[in-house]
Amino acid sequence: MTAPTPTPLRRDPVAWLILMLVWFSCAWFGSWEFNPNNAVRMFAAISLAEDGDATIDEFAALTIDKARFGDHAYSDKAPGVTLLSVPIVAAADAWSGQTAHQFTPAFENREFNQFLKIRIRLVAALVFAVLTAIAAMLLYDLGRRWFGSVDAGVVTALSYGLGTTAWGWSTTIFGHAAVAALLVIATWAVWRGTEKQSLRRGYALVAGLALGWAVLIEHSALIAGLPVAVLAYWQTREQPVAARVRVAGIAGAAGATALVALLAYNVVAFGTPFRLGYSGVTDFAGMQQGLFGLTYPKPDVLFELVFGERRGVLWVAPILIVAPFGLSILIRDPAMRVRGWFALAAAAIPFLINASYFYWDGGNATGPRHAVPAFGFLALAIGAFWARAGTWSRVAVAALLAGSITLNMVIASAEITAPGGETQALRKAVIAERFDPGYLRTVADEWWGFTPWQGLAIWAVVAGLLMAALLGLTWRRSVRTATP
Repeated sequence: MTAPTPTPLRRDPVAWLILMLVWFSCAWFGSWEFNPNNAVRMFAAISLAEDGDATIDEFAALTIDKARFGDHAYSDKAPGVTLLSVPIVAAADAWSGQTAHQFTPAFENREFNQFLKIRIRLVAALVFAVLTAIAAMLLYDLGRRWFGSVDAGVVTALSYGLGTTAWGWSTTIFGHAAVAALLVIATWAVWRGTEKQSLRRGYALVAGLALGWAVLIEHSALIAGLPVAVLAYWQTREQPVAARVRVAGIAGAAGATALVALLAYNVVAFGTPFRLGYSGVTDFAGMQQGLFGLTYPKPDVLFELVFGERRGVLWVAPILIVAPFGLSILIRDPAMRVRGWFALAAAAIPFLINASYFYWDGGNATGPRHAVPAFGFLALAIGAFWARAGTWSRVAVAALLAGSITLNMVIASAEITAPGGETQALRKAVIAERFDPGYLRTVADEWWGFTPWQGLAIWAVVAGLLMAALLGLTWRRSVRTATP
């Protein structure tokens, strides 16, 4: 399953087509700006950008997700997304000449609604969509290198970027899609940086930054990122100790930038570096169980996360049915076994964390949102299956992938945050109540005066052209590679 040295990624048009297709698809759609997870992160970013503090007192009535210390309200989230949002908020304020002080914060205030929406959409497009698109491109690179074909890399990338709810979560500023992308980026950097028995410092820098900022965005990434750290150890085990220490030091220093950012945020927000927003959560008693709501994995919850109609991943990403077969192929192949066990561990841990969480259903969510960081590694397993599959198996995988992409287009355009109490989240909350009546959120209908269906049609035309170019180029390369 080893291929000749492929075209460098920066000169590979297939990679850039994947990047453009996934970024455009994520940036084109949006989510409700007053969802508490969106809003509270943005409220804190606005306060930091405009007032130099992290209190959200003036916005506190607009979100149930908040922490309280003394007389002040704060974001209860890890600060990574908020910190990444601050320069975008500052730039938007400077460009528009508006600040939040000019509005009365209220759900019914259309001007404030617009002010908030613009900034959340900009962060989603410039941070989350970019990270997801880069991760998809890097999964393509891993797929073509690991499995020996361009088409396996394309299947890997599209399965992740468009075939799962990583797409829909990239239209929000929840942390899940960013963490998923950063774990993929770190994995790519570790693998590329240790290929051919070499240690490359630039890749160590990238891996450290990606892992550190993943933890800053969602603290649970400290656990979810462990397989990447173990992979780095395994890949460098035969290198001289001095060389390993040097690259580990580079990665550690890069990752420590996130720790510095966390401590600085804590000092600005709380007056002490040793306090987390989660410790002051006001309205969710379950967060007091275990470690901020984390206890141990429950088998019945794990079953619901995979198969249940309310949150089951197979309902929203049926392409993932293929992943266990791909994992089996990798683990049984002696040459690929390390990659197989790594992918299995990296995919399993986010589900186990999700099944350990008191609020495992994620409140308002379509699919298991806390398990999104598993999707990149499951996509690699799909690429492995494709590389070994016969013609009819590939037809079946292609049909599943097309169906998953269509389904996730519906989710991304209509509702990634299905109401928490709906037992048939996809069928009722997403399709029947949002998509069928045309309650969509696209750039074209929200900003350019088109109808929602016209906005969806514009996406379909542009994405269809990019997809056609991608598949055509992939087919030509596959034929050329197969010709003696």
